[in-house]
Amino acid sequence: MPVDPYVLLLLGTVGLAALLPARGAAADAASGASTAAIAFLFFLYGARLSTKEALDGVRHWRLHLTVLACTFVIFPLLGLAARGLVPVLLTDPLYQGLLFLTLVPSTVQSSIAFTSIARGNVPAAICAGSFSSLVGIVVTPLLTAALLGGTGAGFSPDAVVRIVLQLLVPFLAGQVLRRWIGGFVTRHKKVLQLVDRGSILLVVYTAFSEGVVQGVWHRVSAARLAGLLAVEAVLLAVMLALTWYGAKALRFGREDRIAIQFAGSKKSLAAGLPMASVLFGAHASLAVLPLMLFHQMQLMVCAVIAKRRSHDPLPPDAEPEAEPEPEAGAGADAVTQDGDGDGGVGRSQVDSGSGAR
Repeated sequence: MPVDPYVLLLLGTVGLAALLPARGAAADAASGASTAAIAFLFFLYGARLSTKEALDGVRHWRLHLTVLACTFVIFPLLGLAARGLVPVLLTDPLYQGLLFLTLVPSTVQSSIAFTSIARGNVPAAICAGSFSSLVGIVVTPLLTAALLGGTGAGFSPDAVVRIVLQLLVPFLAGQVLRRWIGGFVTRHKKVLQLVDRGSILLVVYTAFSEGVVQGVWHRVSAARLAGLLAVEAVLLAVMLALTWYGAKALRFGREDRIAIQFAGSKKSLAAGLPMASVLFGAHASLAVLPLMLFHQMQLMVCAVIAKRRSHDPLPPDAEPEAEPEPEAGAGADAVTQDGDGDGGVGRSQVDSGSGAR
């Protein structure tokens, strides 16, 4: 099973924040640098995301509506249902983080990679992931305000200004400038990936430092973390089953069902972390913990499923089609290896999946 190296870096950053949290002037400097890093991240997301590619997929509207419904309707409903687990399994802060996890957009690159390995509809996965990322820039903050408005993540005037200035304005600037800087972003992809990863680590360090200074980690026990993992395992299993059998009930073909399952059951770590920092402020450390754990869990489980699906017999009349290379900027979560903000699935795995056909 793949263990995402970037998750290990994130956990190391959490450990650093626990041992050496930023305080006083250092905390102010880290907070300012984190704010700038978030704005730059969303500028790069805008520059990478191919709006044309996302909109070109509208002709397959049933598939994309299904993925969007899974991401922004079914996931949040399951998150709301988990409220009944407080305080038996989850504390209020952990539940808020779990609910936020259900509100973030889907992944792009890792969904494409798993779809390719499983011999699914890769062009549909590209479009579905890109469209989900595009919609999530607006829908995730709105859903967070509506469902978590009374818990420190609401739409106060200051929160509106932060969202507009740190998320929307940089993202739109990247989209506008894409036609001029898209080539540069593609040519320097590996260097910019390091910038991305470093920015995310800075955001995590700042958020967890604030949590340590405020003593929030004393409120989380090992038993509560075990309960959170159990709840997330059930959440992932339910979504994997709903996306697969639901798509089958809607009469999608095998290739489309694979794309729906991987795009509709996964959540973007790269989009969720900076959003949480903006939306939750000082409460972000516990808010992002469920997302970080769910991220690694979804990689491990989906890798096993994709490998098994790659050995499924194809229908007699189905001919495997050559799959296009995903555009380097095809997604708002291009942060870890091979341009994917959700890491753990590299180009070599895509190639091995393609070779299994």
